[in-house]
Amino acid sequence: MNRIALGALGATTLLLQACMFSPGMHMDTDRLIAEDSVEASMVEMVQITPKVLAQENVERPERKIPQALLDYAPENYRLGPNDALFITVWDHPELTIPGGQQQPSSANARVVRDDGTLFYPFIGNVKVAGLTQEELRKLISERLARYIEQPQVDVNILEYNSQKVTLSGAFNNPGFRAINSQPLTLLQAIGEAGIDQSRADLSRLQILRDGQIYTLDYDYLTGHPSAVGNIYLKDGDKLHFGLNDARKVFVMGEVPRPTALAYSTSRMTLSEVLATVGGPSPTSSSGREVYVIRGVENLETDKATVFQLNAQSPSAFILADQFEMQPQDVVFVGAAGITRWNRFISQLLPSATLVGTTARAGSDYNDFSDDN
Repeated sequence: MNRIALGALGATTLLLQACMFSPGMHMDTDRLIAEDSVEASMVEMVQITPKVLAQENVERPERKIPQALLDYAPENYRLGPNDALFITVWDHPELTIPGGQQQPSSANARVVRDDGTLFYPFIGNVKVAGLTQEELRKLISERLARYIEQPQVDVNILEYNSQKVTLSGAFNNPGFRAINSQPLTLLQAIGEAGIDQSRADLSRLQILRDGQIYTLDYDYLTGHPSAVGNIYLKDGDKLHFGLNDARKVFVMGEVPRPTALAYSTSRMTLSEVLATVGGPSPTSSSGREVYVIRGVENLETDKATVFQLNAQSPSAFILADQFEMQPQDVVFVGAAGITRWNRFISQLLPSATLVGTTARAGSDYNDFSDDN
């Protein structure tokens, strides 16, 4: 009886300590919700429910178009430096095509200087920067009227070079896009430049305008009813598509292929992430321990959030399919209790024979007692 008792005592001791000393990471949810724990002061536990899903999706500010972008309405094109003009004075070819009939229109173009002026016969230097085509036409007509009776003047723009927007980042053709007499929309500029789908973070389009940065979830806004088509660009705007290798979703724990996934679209869901890495391990994972850890910029003022999905039932993946990931999220799949125990035992071996050793010690003790 003594031998059995000692053996049971040793085994029980090991069982009680197994989870504590088992190798690998383990999410101790009791510590996260305990009011007096350090973890509770930094982290908030949230169960993934339909209500939580609705709240998470609504709160993302990049899915709302700032009113300042929608308020801008383009006006008539105003001339500026380096614009090339073709000025026609009817019945006066010496003014219209001084280079002769044989030369193309571009050879007779008049380019606005860097200081915003151009020279025109009879009237000299003219300040044209900031004028519309119609305003310049009237100005030239009025001044030529001193030398030509009822001059008929027309102004056309051959090259638009003074107003530009800049596109950088994950575009197929980054660089400058000229703004002409036809208003340039955000979608048109992006369509002309082309998106490098393999490298772009479609959830993070940045627009720099007048010193202010606006961030839009381009993928969401173009995939849902929105006013994104009503955004017009203005001179000096800068568009930037970030690269998806700069922001990741990290997957670790009891999955076949722990990895860091490039975050390229806000449509990336928890179910997609799990499927990409082979899903929770059927032999070692705990269905109750699927977590999404979402950090904050300042832990002194805000709490990080740990979302928990109870995936014991396949129906839980209905929720997972609607849970949208965010950049730098960490998906952690916990180990089942038996898995942690097995790992503990594997770390002990060959010292795991402690149970047998304890039993043998009990036997030796009984033999010694019998001899005496």
